[in-house]
Amino acid sequence: MADFDAAFALVAGAEGGYVRDPADPGGETKFGISKRSYPALDIAGLTRDDAKAILRRDYWDKHRCGEMPWRWALAIFDGAVNQGSVVAAAQRVLGLDPDGAVGTRTLAALAGAGDETFHAFLAARAARYARDREFARFGDGWLTRLFRVAQAAEHAPA
Repeated sequence: MADFDAAFALVAGAEGGYVRDPADPGGETKFGISKRSYPALDIAGLTRDDAKAILRRDYWDKHRCGEMPWRWALAIFDGAVNQGSVVAAAQRVLGLDPDGAVGTRTLAALAGAGDETFHAFLAARAARYARDREFARFGDGWLTRLFRVAQAAEHAPA
């Protein structure tokens, strides 16, 4: 079973603290929570504990990450926070019909997927970043984040 606390620490660390960059399409962000996704939320006043609860409920639990092998849980959780749902991309590389919902077939396929399939998923995430209109400004950071996720995904939390 994947470890939410370890995944949260990695994702929150990648996201950092409060940012209000006018070029960021998400608007104000803090710990991976964006004003665009949560327009009624006081982003600047968001606590780490509140962000953790939101990310657990709306990203980790929603995508059933706790039922996935660690590397898939981390990569799907990080992708959902930073790119929006990436489940359909995972399903495509797994050879499944991409419906974007994590069900028993998706979980079984993730459990049986090898390194090549996992790396194809990371490549699909990188390609999605490269197609983003803000890639010139944020691309180096996004790819660095993806490489960190790839590295952390290879070592399950203790």
